[in-house]
Amino acid sequence: MAAKKTADVTAAVGVAMPTARGVAEAEPQGLAVRPGEEPWTPEEVAEARAGLEGEARRLQEELAASEEALSGLMRDSGEGAGHDEADTGTKNITREHEMALAANARATLEQTEHALQRLDAGTYGLCEVCGRPIGKARMQAFPRATLCVEDKQKQERRG
Repeated sequence: MAAKKTADVTAAVGVAMPTARGVAEAEPQGLAVRPGEEPWTPEEVAEARAGLEGEARRLQEELAASEEALSGLMRDSGEGAGHDEADTGTKNITREHEMALAANARATLEQTEHALQRLDAGTYGLCEVCGRPIGKARMQAFPRATLCVEDKQKQERRG
């Protein structure tokens, strides 16, 4: 859900996502890095892409399994006349837990797909608020990052 907040904040402020101008799409060395960082190597870009694609596949499978489980829970919720309140409460808690897992997987999948789109567009590693480099080390640690550390801290302070 944090990605949605980020997108909404960016849109509300009226700051356009930085374009790929000056960033060579086909050349990994053109991806943004902070001063003092080594440029991206083709191997590092391939590793980042493979990691994001693998994460997207895993999340799609997790989401499908979660939606199947939710479907079963919804179908079973009307059955069982005569169940006591504890049984009904347990079913409700299980259903709400599964819904939360599905929502989290969906949000993370959206963030992962957005990161892949940014990688394709040559804007991977650029902050969506200020346009400055996020930092190669941060992108390797958290490949779905869309904000530099400074803007992420500002966002978290705003709540």
